[in-house]
Amino acid sequence: MNKVILIGNLTKDPELRYTPNGVAVATFTVAVNRPRTNQAGEREADFINIVAWQKLADLCATYLRKGRQAAIEGRIQTRSYDNKEGKRVYVTEVVAENVQFLGGRSNDGGGDNAGFDPGFGGGNKPSGQRNNDFDPFGDPFASAGKPINISDDDLPF
Repeated sequence: MNKVILIGNLTKDPELRYTPNGVAVATFTVAVNRPRTNQAGEREADFINIVAWQKLADLCATYLRKGRQAAIEGRIQTRSYDNKEGKRVYVTEVVAENVQFLGGRSNDGGGDNAGFDPGFGGGNKPSGQRNNDFDPFGDPFASAGKPINISDDDLPF
């Protein structure tokens, strides 16, 4: 089984590129804190390279920014290539299958995300069927006690 779940902060904005066939690919790095401190009492972090493909790549490039916290679910992949000096270089990265945008909405001009479902998976898209008061990056219980507008298409059963 090859399954990875990470929660960390982006170290820079995602870089969105396209393959020659027009397939979107986004790359970014997530800083993930280690569970224990070192001998000096400092918390260390690992910097994990993430790759997202297709619609998920577009969503990550649109909604994620440097410093933003995200949960990434995916698999570890190792690849290799020959660099300019002809030396074999090995790269280990996480291929994202699902990304959850965590934390509050940033004030970096990212736009209004109301109506966007930031849940796991590459099939997420803006939905006109959402409650206009829904804030995907704020308190999920802010509308507690109010009716929820859910269509039959939103139910998994």
